[in-house]
Amino acid sequence: MAAQTALPTPQYSYADLADRALAAPIALVATVTDTIRLKSEQAPNLAAGHARLFVEATANTLIRGPGDVPPAVQYLADVPLDAKGKVPKLKNRHVLLLARPIAGKPGVLQLISPDAQMMMTPELDKRVRAILTEGVRPDAAPPVTGITSAFHVPGSIPGEGETQIFLATRDNRPISISVLSRPGQDRQWSVALGEVVDEAAQAPQRDTLLWYRLACGLPRQLPAEATADLEAANAEAARGDYAYVLQQLGACTRNVRTS
Repeated sequence: MAAQTALPTPQYSYADLADRALAAPIALVATVTDTIRLKSEQAPNLAAGHARLFVEATANTLIRGPGDVPPAVQYLADVPLDAKGKVPKLKNRHVLLLARPIAGKPGVLQLISPDAQMMMTPELDKRVRAILTEGVRPDAAPPVTGITSAFHVPGSIPGEGETQIFLATRDNRPISISVLSRPGQDRQWSVALGEVVDEAAQAPQRDTLLWYRLACGLPRQLPAEATADLEAANAEAARGDYAYVLQQLGACTRNVRTS
């Protein structure tokens, strides 16, 4: 059984939560009723400093998933050991489970990742619900898989121009980035979801689904083939505008590595 030690709460970034929540058919708040630590031979690929637990829990609130989740669930989870190498106490703790069902085994869940059992807090509940709500909208930004093309059109005066960058997505829905430069002004950039570039389009706010798709999905450099048909000066301008977009997006920070 788990030793009586406290379980540290990791500081999940938006990307940490989105990675797990968007991939999970089931998001469930549960109360742990029992844990058993597996022996080392029963826990292949276990990260150093972790224990693998067989967990039994009572289902409390279904945030996402089918309505037929049984009242009692079982699953395996990897948890970090404390400084003394002991397993933290989980019994009677409220946890958020991001998981998938196992066919033919009612009540048995498989976590999206071994660490996708999270200690439940009001803040975590709010953040995950916001991600899932945005993720199921019809116009939700799809995963970005690459860049198809880019072009730059210089303006009539030095320092003026516009770059457009067209992205490839998992479901083939179009996403394009526009960057507008004017002398003496900061560059303005925006993202359009759709075939037509909307004049009302804006740059995404940080820690939103669109920001996550771009910051975590765009390559670090504009691929050479995306500007292969451009004149050298225009290709260089497009690369500079793309670098500016990446800078404005900021890093896709992940604080919690998958066990």
